[in-house]
This record gives sequence, structure tokens and C-alpha cells, in this order.
Amino acid sequence: MTDPAAALLAGLRPAARALPSSGIVRVFNHGRGRPGLIPMWAGEGDMPTPRLIADAAAASLACGETFYTAQLGLPELRAALARYHADIYARPFKADEFFVTGGGMQAIQIALQLILDAGEEVVIPAPAWPNFEGAIRALGGRVRTVPLRLGPAGWTLDLDALFAVCGPGVRAIFVNSPGNPTGWTASRAELRAILDFARQRGLWIVADEIYGRFHYEGGVAPSFQEIREKGDRLLFVQTFSKMWAMTGWRIGWLQAPKALAGAIESLIQYNTSGVAAFMQRAGIVALQEGRAIAGEQIARAATGREIVRQALAPLNSVRFAPPAGAFYQFFHIEGQADSMATALRLVDEANIGLAPGIAFGAEGEGHLRICFLRSATELEEAMRRLTGWLSRNAG
Repeated sequence: MTDPAAALLAGLRPAARALPSSGIVRVFNHGRGRPGLIPMWAGEGDMPTPRLIADAAAASLACGETFYTAQLGLPELRAALARYHADIYARPFKADEFFVTGGGMQAIQIALQLILDAGEEVVIPAPAWPNFEGAIRALGGRVRTVPLRLGPAGWTLDLDALFAVCGPGVRAIFVNSPGNPTGWTASRAELRAILDFARQRGLWIVADEIYGRFHYEGGVAPSFQEIREKGDRLLFVQTFSKMWAMTGWRIGWLQAPKALAGAIESLIQYNTSGVAAFMQRAGIVALQEGRAIAGEQIARAATGREIVRQALAPLNSVRFAPPAGAFYQFFHIEGQADSMATALRLVDEANIGLAPGIAFGAEGEGHLRICFLRSATELEEAMRRLTGWLSRNAG
């Protein structure tokens, strides 16, 4: 007798059937609701959205902004995005190159829908956030990874290896810098080399620079924004989530050449029909009045990074490099080859939640990821639990 569930699954697109479940979600579900557990598995801090931003959304709802909006985003928000970027990168930006999306994840999806056909390939330095690969595979695309290497200078990318895998089937290079989970941050010279190569080969670059302001080597991280020229095949994916503690709001933006506006508008229409007006009003306030909020987030991350560094540095069983950017510590534990099993044990035995390295691809196996964008008090307690567990189990 045919299994009805199996028959239904067999009727799905192969690309949809083949999508893997999230390793981070598996650990999250395992630890959900445990009293006293300190969660550091997700890419978010513990600070709720500040009242300043939430009040803007409430005011929008109160005055009746509950109707459909312009598909590309409120003109006021697109103009605010242009001013925000001009302030950071000290060069002019135009409102018509910014397109409002339902979070950074939808910005990634639309970027890929613009450029990727089934069977085409995207190259990604790895370990990498699993949603990059998931979005590519959902469209029937293929992923080619290039391993980042951990050495005395931290995580590094071999550009020759990156360029070598860009064969005729490759359509784009996905560059996440500063990167999740490793904190790898490309130098300006590396970004220029990648952009020059893409120009020569006619490749697209999807640039995830979401953590650009979480940079611990002075100022904003090196960016394609500083070296791009008109006509470059560059798509920037961005979000309000990290900088202004708005992960649950699901609002972001795609930055792309103005010439793509018509195609982007259609894709937004057919995906979501736009982002709610009240969310966009909150975004405007975050950009225009949230300088102190962003500064607090950056300061909290810098403090968290140091707390984690001081806790892990004395341990012979741990190999790591303090991240140059983002707000994650990716570290290897000697004798712990199965990162999923280790993460589940840490929930059960230490009451802390970390993301397993295998969730970020085969290149991440043997590692764990800590999100350190948390209060100093809670993070210090979490590190006491982790180092105590390691003293009993590592090696």
C-alpha cells in the first residue's frame, strides 16, 4: 500500500525535496523552554527593539497606514537609505538604487531570482551561513564552496582557489564579509581583486555586508561600496535586523543598479507585494534617529568579543582566532569531531545553546559558533559554563 505522505513528497519539485533542515534549528528545538538556558545559537542579540523604533510603527498603525504600499518601498525610506549610505561611505548614493524587502533573507532570494537559472552555479567561501546555499538550491541552482582556512592570522581566503573554481557554469560569487560564522573580513585589496575578476568574466557578485559596522580593526569594514563603478554587476543584500535589534521585524533592502528596478519591482510584487508601511516607518526612524542604538550594539559586541576571547584563550583544547568582524566566535574543540552531538550535549549538560559547525557546511564540522551580542553578565556566566564543561570533556 502506498504511503500517502511519501506520495505527496514525491510530487514536490526535486529542489524543494532536497532542501536540508537547519542544524541550528535542531539545537534550538532541543533546548527550547529549558529553565535557565542561555541561548547563543541564533544570529541575534538579547536587546529588544528600542522604544524609539517601535513607537514609529505604532504611530503608523494608529494613523491608518494599513494599505498596500509602493512595491519598491516608501520614497521616504529609500531616500533615508541613500543618506545613511552616503554618511557611512562618504560618496553619493541615489534613492532609486534601494529596494525595500521582507528582511535580508528576501533580499537574497530576489537577488538570486534576478540572476540565477536552474543548473547554474554560485561560488561561496565556506563555512557560510546555511541560508545562502538553501536559497540557491531552492531555485535549482548549484553551490561550489571554497574553504576558508584558520591560521595564525585568523581566517583567510585563497583567491587563486576561489578563481579556479569559477568555471563556465558559474553565474555569481557570493561574498559575505564580515562573514558569518567565522568573522572573516576581506581586505580592500581582496575585494578589488574579486571585483576585477568578476568584471573580466561577466560574473555577478552578491555582497552580504550586513556586519560591516561590526568591525574590530577600526571603522567600517572594507566594502565593495568603496570601489564599485557604474555598470558593475553588484547586488548588495542588507537588513535592519542586526544594527537596530530588529531581527523579528523582517525588513531589509536590496541595493542594485537602477536599470534593474523594473525586474525587481515585479519580483517583489510576485513574492510579497511589498513591505508593510508601519515597518517601513520604523525603518526610517532607525536610520535617521538610531545612531545611538547602533553605537550601543557595536559596543556590546566589542565587549562580548573580549569576554569570549579571555575565556577561551587559556584552553589548550580550543583553537580559534578572535573575529575581525561580525559578532560570532567560531572555534574548534580537540576531540569533538561531531559538532551536532557536542552542541546537543552542551544543551543537556551545560545549559547553553551554541550553533553546531556542521550547520555551516562540511567545512564547519568540528567547530561551534557563539553569538556574543549579549549582556556582559549573561555572557560571562555562559562562558563559565562552557569552560567548565570543556575542562571535563575536551581533549
